[in-house]
Amino acid sequence: MTKPLKIIQVINVRWFNATAWYAVYLGKLLKEAGHESLILALPGTHPCKKAEEWGLDVRARDLNRASPAALAGNMAFIRRLVGGFRPDVINCHRGESFILWGLLRKMRGDFALVRTRGDQRPPSGGVFNRWLHGGLSDAVIATNSAMSAHMRRRLDIPDERLHTIIGGVDRELFRFCPAGREQMRRGLGFGDQDFVIGLLGRFDPVKGHFGLLEAAARVLPCLSPERARRVKLLFVGREANIPVSSLLGRAEALGLADRLRIITDCPDISACISAFDAGVVNSLGSEAIARAALEIMSCKIPLAGTTVGVMPDLLPVEALVRPGDEGELSKMLGRLIEEPDFRSRLQDDARQRMDGLSSEAFLGKTLEVYRKALARAGGRAL
Repeated sequence: MTKPLKIIQVINVRWFNATAWYAVYLGKLLKEAGHESLILALPGTHPCKKAEEWGLDVRARDLNRASPAALAGNMAFIRRLVGGFRPDVINCHRGESFILWGLLRKMRGDFALVRTRGDQRPPSGGVFNRWLHGGLSDAVIATNSAMSAHMRRRLDIPDERLHTIIGGVDRELFRFCPAGREQMRRGLGFGDQDFVIGLLGRFDPVKGHFGLLEAAARVLPCLSPERARRVKLLFVGREANIPVSSLLGRAEALGLADRLRIITDCPDISACISAFDAGVVNSLGSEAIARAALEIMSCKIPLAGTTVGVMPDLLPVEALVRPGDEGELSKMLGRLIEEPDFRSRLQDDARQRMDGLSSEAFLGKTLEVYRKALARAGGRAL
């Protein structure tokens, strides 16, 4: 039996976005598997609160300040933290303060340092970034193959130190729920024969809500009157940079007001997803991790998306459209609405892909990287 590890997840972002979810959820999985898991987050932030809610060991420190005094104070803090906790692995999910962890790794030499890139911005290929990723890190994890390819090409990270781990979801939690579907649809005023197209994600321009409304307005005249009458739209998320009133206003201007329902507080996400007949990830960018896509696929809902971030890793080519191309998206919606065989193929494909994207697979792949990094670092917990 392998020895349990002591691991610090460094997640210095303010919002509980996909990057934060990836880090905190990983910490939760590690703890449940018997490892000693510590979360280091920014004070008073959503990731900090979520980690506490999940019963994780949480420490708070503002690691994003860059003044000389702040850097000196943060270096002293992380030296004390590492000296007291004595981690086997430190996994940094953001670049801010990463140089401090790298310098500490060089000074102490008794832990492995991992850099996980779960954000959409690819690193530049300068000398400094090559040193950060190649000279200071024992392993680099990318959350999608496009990011892996970029880092391999621009940073010359060798294959044995560069890994792609998409993430994973709780397949027991995110599963199709017939009772939840019926209750949710009834509460929203949807009938059994309605075809509900759903988008799960925060209300932000990058998520493409307005583009989906435009595409829906384009496809409706191409359908038979009876089929068009049955098409509905469901947006599930929270207000970010787009207020609900703006979505409703745009829907009204396009003649879709009676078709659109919006949920901003869903206590049972699986029930909300189960209310979909098809899901769409219409993001213009982002989706380096695509938590919503994983949850929809896990619930066995046919899904289409744009060619951004991790989406080409998750969906077959026939289910992808170019971001921002509303004409192409309207044709995709037409296929989802009118072609049962197409929807069945997407469900079958998702079923196969999700076999390797469970929580267990996510944890197992990450632990394998950690142990390889420890072996490279000469760590103590092998």
